[in-house]
Amino acid sequence: MVAGASRRAGGGRVKMSRVLISRNPLVFEGTFGKLYSSCTTLMPSRILPRTYFDRPTLVVARSLLGKYLVRDNGGGTIAGRIIEVEAYVGPEDRACHASKGRTRRTDVMFGRAGVAYVYLIYGMHHCLNVVTEREEFPAAVLIRAVEIDGELIDGPGRLCRTLGIDRTLNRHDLTAGERLWFEDRGGRVDRKDVGAFPRVGVDYAGAWAGKPWRFRLGGGKKGRQRVPGTRPERK
Repeated sequence: MVAGASRRAGGGRVKMSRVLISRNPLVFEGTFGKLYSSCTTLMPSRILPRTYFDRPTLVVARSLLGKYLVRDNGGGTIAGRIIEVEAYVGPEDRACHASKGRTRRTDVMFGRAGVAYVYLIYGMHHCLNVVTEREEFPAAVLIRAVEIDGELIDGPGRLCRTLGIDRTLNRHDLTAGERLWFEDRGGRVDRKDVGAFPRVGVDYAGAWAGKPWRFRLGGGKKGRQRVPGTRPERK
C-alpha cells in the first residue's frame, strides 16, 4: 500500500511506500484482481522523473536495472525489481517499430519521454516500454523481466500479465506516480553483474539484430533463481 505522505526532492517525488513482503510471490488475479501478502514495511522511495528518461536510450536502459516497476490497480500495490531490459534506438534501428515510420501505433514513441508504450504481440501478449530521449526521436526501453518477492517474472508478456498491464495503459505518464510508475529505492548495481546481449526475436533486423542492447542482471542466466548483484537497499 502507499501511504498518503509524499514530497519532492532531487528532481522526483519522494513517497513513503508500504512495500509488500511475503514468502510467497505477489500476484494479481486478473487485471483488476486482489493482491496477497503476509506483512508490510515502510521505506522511502523516489519516483523517477521525466528528466531521467530524457537521456540517451542505452544510458536509461542500463540504469533501469535494479530500479522498481510499481503497479497500483486501485486495490493494492505490487513492485518488481527490474532484471532485464532492451533498448530500441531511433528510426535507423531496424529492430525498432519506428523504423517503418510514424504510424498510429508508433506515434507515442515520437512524443515525451517517460510515457508508456504498450502493444500486443501474437494477439495475446502485452509488452511494456517506456519512451526515452527528446521528442520527435523515436526510442524506448522494453521491460523484459522483474523480480517479485524472490521470484523471477521472466518475459515481457508474463510480466504484463502478473502486473495487470494492458493497452489501457498505453500513453500513460509513468512519471506521475499513479497506476504505474518507476521508483529508485536506493539499491546499487555492480557493473560486473550486468550482462549485455543481442535482443530477442529481431533476426529480421539484419546487422541491427546483433547489437548488444539487451541488458540483464546476473550475467544473463535465464533460470528462475533469485538474481544477485545489488547491495542491500537503504531503509
